Amino acid sequence: MQPNTQQDITTEKRSGLFTMFLNMIEKVGNKLPDPVTLFIIFAVLVIIASHFAAMAGVSVINPATDETVEAISLLTRDGIQMIMTQMVTNFAQFPPLGLVLVTMIGVGVAEGVGLISALLKKVVLGSPKVLITVSIVFAGILANMAGDAGFIVLPPIAALVFMSVGRHPIAGMVAAYAAVAGGFSANLIVNMLDALLAGFTQEAGQIIDSEFIANPAMNYYFLAGSAFIIVPLAVWITDKIVEPRLGTYTGPQMKLEKLTALENKGLKWAGVTTLAYLAVIALMIVPESGVLRADDGGIVISPFMSSLVPIIMGLFLFPALTYGFITKTVRSDKDVADTMAKSMGTMGMYIILAFFAAQFISYFNWSNLGIILAISGADLLKSLNFTGLPLLIGFIIISAGLNLFIGSSSAKWAILGPVFVPMFMLLGYDPAFTQLAYRIGDSITNPITPMFAYFAILLALARRYDKNLGLGSLIAVMLPYSIFFGIAWIVFFIIWYFIGLPLGPGSNIFL
Repeated sequence: MQPNTQQDITTEKRSGLFTMFLNMIEKVGNKLPDPVTLFIIFAVLVIIASHFAAMAGVSVINPATDETVEAISLLTRDGIQMIMTQMVTNFAQFPPLGLVLVTMIGVGVAEGVGLISALLKKVVLGSPKVLITVSIVFAGILANMAGDAGFIVLPPIAALVFMSVGRHPIAGMVAAYAAVAGGFSANLIVNMLDALLAGFTQEAGQIIDSEFIANPAMNYYFLAGSAFIIVPLAVWITDKIVEPRLGTYTGPQMKLEKLTALENKGLKWAGVTTLAYLAVIALMIVPESGVLRADDGGIVISPFMSSLVPIIMGLFLFPALTYGFITKTVRSDKDVADTMAKSMGTMGMYIILAFFAAQFISYFNWSNLGIILAISGADLLKSLNFTGLPLLIGFIIISAGLNLFIGSSSAKWAILGPVFVPMFMLLGYDPAFTQLAYRIGDSITNPITPMFAYFAILLALARRYDKNLGLGSLIAVMLPYSIFFGIAWIVFFIIWYFIGLPLGPGSNIFL
């Protein structure tokens, strides 16, 4: 179901300062080298910067451990050995790599046997077109409960949905990505990230109050309310800014004909297979003694949450096999293996990007430059002597800026939490409110940060529809989401502050 040829994006030149700004971003960005080359350049720059920072004796005190963090040169004997000996390990252990490839086994088979095409016919032909963008964005918000898997599954499907109704596939793709990435803290369901952050918040809060207890749902009311801000805003950005900017899509079109009797039969039995599969998964997690529950019976942090990638793979794979055998698109195990191989064949560019991105991110971590930047940013904010709401907004902005350099939400909070949670507690703010401010900042720049490995995946997927798509063009269509999400979220944050609503069960703005 992949396009056989590519076309260039025709950008419509429109008037207006904001469009001129995006045009400038696109022009400058497209003059940059290929992303593979960029990651190589970034890696070399980190190596050089680490050496000069180490020579200058750059160091900071980590507030979480009270230990001195020094810049480490990668141009020493030990550094060069580590670069050479860990190169394969960096690539093999690059977190998104396995997630992407394992998920694509299931998704690729579902696509190859025609299941996704049949589902699109069923859903798209029977749904009002006006709700398509809404549905995709809302699905992106919900996909956060599946962790990073939403970045892999949703964008390519959204592209196909848009193309099936004559809209630009890249517009659907970026809308889905922006919803998953930029809406990462717009939760309707408490998930593993909530629990991880709450753990760090509790430790930081106990610096001031040894009896402070955090709970994973401490920001739930605000984050659930945010979903109803982010969804319509993302739809408006997609329909009014992004899609007009992309211009008219003139590449291969996907024409959806009515389902045949055999396709209907295949969908029916694929649905039965899906229900049976979900029933098996439920037996593993619903009983308190379920094999995928944690030893203490928990679900939020449990083997179940760590098994989401293979579970999602199976959710596509088993119904796809059923559909394929019924519709005769699969006749033997050889057909299944061939379909899996074809799906892996489409991931070549991503694998190359992942290799060089893995080296760059590893060098950045080894050098300690990321931690030094984070702690220095926190010290800068404290030195500004802001108080009250301006201080909180400054913290949101600092968090958003640091997200461009450190992709992991929990890693940043492990550094920033022990600094800002006690500081804001002494000013009378509940740790839940400080955590909320951090989560807003952490989400705002997710759609555009190069440290978020899934950005490289997005670029590789988008080039299926436009082989000449430049980094600048992609950033230019993603940037409006970050800008407007940031404005809307900060305004919503200020309104919530003045109204004084609770943030979640047992959590308020003030102590």
